[in-house]
Amino acid sequence: MNLIPFLICFPFVVAVFMFLIRNNKIRNGVAYTSVAVIMASVVYLVFDYLTNGQEANPITVHNEFIELLILIVEVGLMFLVVYQCIKYKKYIISILSIVQTVLIVWLEQYGPAIEETPQLYLDKLSLLMVVIVAFIGGLITIYAVGYMHGYHHHHTEFADQRYYFFMLIFTFLGAMFGLVLSKSLLWIDFFWEITSIVSFLLIGYTRTTEAINNSFRALWMNLLGGLMLALGIAQSAFQIHSVDLQAVVSNGLVIPIACFAFAALTKSAQLPFSKWLLGAMVAPTPSSALLHSATMVKAGVYLLLRLSPAFAGTLTGTMVSFIGGLTFLLASLLAISKSDAKAVLAYSTISNLGLITACAGVGLQETIWAAIYLLIFHAVSKAMMFQDVGAVENSLHSRNIENMQGLIYRLPKLSFIMLIGIAGMYLAPFGMLIAKWAAFKAFVDARNPLLIMFIAFGSATTMFYWTKWMAKVIGPPRVDKPLRDVTKKNEYFSLYVHAFFMIAICLSCIPMSTYLVIPIVVSLFGAATMTLNASDVLVMLILLVAIVVLPLICYFGAKKRKTTHVISYMNGVNAGDNRNFIDAMGEEKELYTANWYMMEYLSEDKFLTPCIAISAAVLIILMCLIVGGAI
Repeated sequence: MNLIPFLICFPFVVAVFMFLIRNNKIRNGVAYTSVAVIMASVVYLVFDYLTNGQEANPITVHNEFIELLILIVEVGLMFLVVYQCIKYKKYIISILSIVQTVLIVWLEQYGPAIEETPQLYLDKLSLLMVVIVAFIGGLITIYAVGYMHGYHHHHTEFADQRYYFFMLIFTFLGAMFGLVLSKSLLWIDFFWEITSIVSFLLIGYTRTTEAINNSFRALWMNLLGGLMLALGIAQSAFQIHSVDLQAVVSNGLVIPIACFAFAALTKSAQLPFSKWLLGAMVAPTPSSALLHSATMVKAGVYLLLRLSPAFAGTLTGTMVSFIGGLTFLLASLLAISKSDAKAVLAYSTISNLGLITACAGVGLQETIWAAIYLLIFHAVSKAMMFQDVGAVENSLHSRNIENMQGLIYRLPKLSFIMLIGIAGMYLAPFGMLIAKWAAFKAFVDARNPLLIMFIAFGSATTMFYWTKWMAKVIGPPRVDKPLRDVTKKNEYFSLYVHAFFMIAICLSCIPMSTYLVIPIVVSLFGAATMTLNASDVLVMLILLVAIVVLPLICYFGAKKRKTTHVISYMNGVNAGDNRNFIDAMGEEKELYTANWYMMEYLSEDKFLTPCIAISAAVLIILMCLIVGGAI
């Protein structure tokens, strides 16, 4: 298990080299090599864990220098935030960082006596998160090498700071490894703060006014969550003299668990905190892919999964499940109004995180099964989709879905990968649909009519916006001229591997449930009260057969059928290509289809503010009830 400290420290060391190396070719080589080392280390860690026993492995770090170093870095991060807030005149935001840091420093130096807790911990859930961070985050880093070269070639108005960008990427990976492998709440708080500050710096990478404003919005929302995390840690230290996360959960400490849940809602961009993740779209595509798939937002749902055994039947669980379900529905509705592909992906991310949050809040083994399934498929699919949209934008010079009409004919390879990603989000037999079905079944068994309504209507709206996008990609092109695909080989490497992962985990959904998801659920709850019954297996098998049988039927049916080109009626004389016609005045006009985005009903200007207001009111009321009841 010596690999655990190595996995945490190695990306931080690489980050220093990324900043110091100013030669792009050398830095790219170091990036490739470092990602390979991280992936190989994780593969060995998994092998070692499976062959040498699958029990949880706590690790205690007896090193005063490391503890002092963490404290110094935490204070340094506070000064960095204060400096940035003074520089851009965002003075109030700095207070959140100061209060959080002072509270943690005081707690460590002058607070109540705290029993010794192992700082690091490896179990099945943390091992899954390590695999996601290493492989999804690593592939995004490989993709970023080629993407950032093209990005600065096309965007000469921005300073080329790739050394700074890759420093932040590897720092992010190291912080995520630290967060998911930490058992001590003080260490979790440390790595939590690093992810918040690095995401702030990534979002503001271009230094435009919009980027700066969006980065500070992300900063204050995540610092608010960090402050609630620190308050929960202090409360647990006073109540049980422990900063062990598992001890807090097993003791059912109401106020600390509520504070941690609040922090997780901010990090996972749930309403009313969703706008920080929407604003992250101004960053280069690799940043968006990291923030939306493998790292930042997964930190929040990871903490909720850790807390889930304490949620069942509690007011805190009701708060989490209600906010998650509401976010799932409302974010799906808002996605309908978006024609910007990255905006659709952003709202889809928020929506799917809402469903994971709702499942965690219910706190039953069946809902946690669905939540873990959703987490796996969402990480792979959304990372692939963000990268693919970035590559399409570089070739098409647009990420508007309306401009993707007939993209399958103009950029076939990127379109094929895009269709796999879209299918993975909502079509059978891909895992998102399986997980949604499992969540719906669990909500019915739990007799929760509100969550049943949220998932039913949220899933319907999800189908609406994904179908619109898919129809545009596979529809007839408005022009026959193919586009020049400028996507680099390293970008395609990441995209192809993601597509392979997507299909592989779909085909292996039953063994994955048996040997991965159910054991994680058992490790969280201590005993198994759920298994896959015959109906569950039957539904999965039907979905699996569909992925093989239906394409074969379509293929052989099309092969036998003789096809002819039909000239359709077009409100005038067809010009011969079903795209142009001669109108009554003798003028040639183009005929094309356009999606309906319901802007008059669901635009951000009209719909987002009421959503934020409603969710904020519910969150405040429930937090007051929880704290008041505990006191």
